[in-house]
Amino acid sequence: MTLRAKGSWEEADIFGFTMYVYSIIYIQCKIEKNALASQKASPVSILAQFPAPPSQSVFSSRQLLGFFLSLLPRRELWKLPGLKNKGFYQRLFTPIVTLWYLIFQRLQFDHTLEGVVADAQAGGADSLCRRLSKKLLSTATVSYSNARQRLPLGFLSEALALQARKILGLNPKALWRGLLVILLDGSTVRMRPCGDIPKKFPPHRNQAKAPAYWCLMRVVVCFCAHTGAALNCALGNTGLSEQVLACQIILCQPFSACLFIGDRNFGVFRIVQAARSAGARVLLRMTQSRARKLLGRSLCLGQHAVRWSPTRHDQLQPGCSKDPVDGQLLVVRIKRKGFRTQTLYLFTTLPQSAEYPIEELVTLYGLRWHIELNLRYLKAQMRLVQLECKSADMAQKEWLAGLMAYNLIRAAMLCAALQEGISALVLSFSLSRRHLENWLALFGQSRRDSAEWWEKMLRLIGQSHLPKRRKRRPAEPRAQRHLRQPYPPLIGSRRKTREQLRKCSRKS
Repeated sequence: MTLRAKGSWEEADIFGFTMYVYSIIYIQCKIEKNALASQKASPVSILAQFPAPPSQSVFSSRQLLGFFLSLLPRRELWKLPGLKNKGFYQRLFTPIVTLWYLIFQRLQFDHTLEGVVADAQAGGADSLCRRLSKKLLSTATVSYSNARQRLPLGFLSEALALQARKILGLNPKALWRGLLVILLDGSTVRMRPCGDIPKKFPPHRNQAKAPAYWCLMRVVVCFCAHTGAALNCALGNTGLSEQVLACQIILCQPFSACLFIGDRNFGVFRIVQAARSAGARVLLRMTQSRARKLLGRSLCLGQHAVRWSPTRHDQLQPGCSKDPVDGQLLVVRIKRKGFRTQTLYLFTTLPQSAEYPIEELVTLYGLRWHIELNLRYLKAQMRLVQLECKSADMAQKEWLAGLMAYNLIRAAMLCAALQEGISALVLSFSLSRRHLENWLALFGQSRRDSAEWWEKMLRLIGQSHLPKRRKRRPAEPRAQRHLRQPYPPLIGSRRKTREQLRKCSRKS
């Protein structure tokens, strides 16, 4: 299947398909609270619910189609600093065509360069470069490979940031109490030791004497809590911690009012320090020992005003103030049917007032689990768990292009959610991707019936609900069963193994 972009691109003068419509849906979750005569607060019972959907659809299908096609204009892409100050020769694979095909590779199950050249010769990008299919005579992938290497890395980062700004421009009032809720978490991506990859992303260490083979790139991504769209990311080697990369995102975020939510890995003073310098708020989970040291006494349920001062063991963010940070420590006991009772220790810089009740903050932190699902979608559905690249620069470009392709699917899910009047978090990502790919194939063939196909796709995605399980799924072990192979595992580099094999063949 080939995805094509024709006709309508020229009329609207847009660079298509990489967009998403931002809409925030207010969170309502039933919470039980029993009043006690003592100072201790009662356990909180959290019901697993998604954000409440709007009462009726605000946008028509044609309006949603317009949003889908016009959120990333071609003119604004050329005005980005990554392309504005650089000159390019008149080649077939222009920067815009190259950017589209980087996204195209992630949307297709065939991620090879041959698949891109085959689609280009079939006319898949003739609207971006006139008569590209006629001018591209050779089936070799050298021209596209060189175009990918020429594309500046900063241009892809700026394009992703442009998407985030477009989100807020669509609906500035779609905020949680005036704050944009952002989820923070990190993961790793493996690569083969080719080119300069081992130097920039060295292999991870292990307990064996032989050096490790796979190179790892650490990634930290921030997602919108209500749509699941990726807003920004930071990349580095395993020598950089997730806290350091998260501080880079916080300090460079373009939004004026944000609320960053993170798990216990981000519940350190460095994150709070960077957020204060950027003018953002935080809602972070803490370990029990760190919360006890912060409070200065034994922990009890309730809401406590604290002042967080750095210790000699805390790593500080360079260039930020070392003054103590005022906030509140929330100690809450969670009760859910079918689960064990759990105690949460949350630190937030939000003021202690009736505008931010403790029950609503705990419910808001419950949305953090969606970032685990988002990272799983990126690795499994978008196949970003392993990047087959020959250079470190190209590996970073493919990761950013994968985020933009992921946002494309999230955009279609959000459009369907607005059409059906439901929350986008209840829709299946894998089914939505299949329906979107089918629509893109039909959209490339003819734009005469594009509105009808678009409305049908929205209806199909709106019906792709996640299953409502009646029984709680049992906990699965984090292990996998390996198949027996007739050959021993390869340890070390393949080049050295070939040399040893050549020496053995000479002796025989």
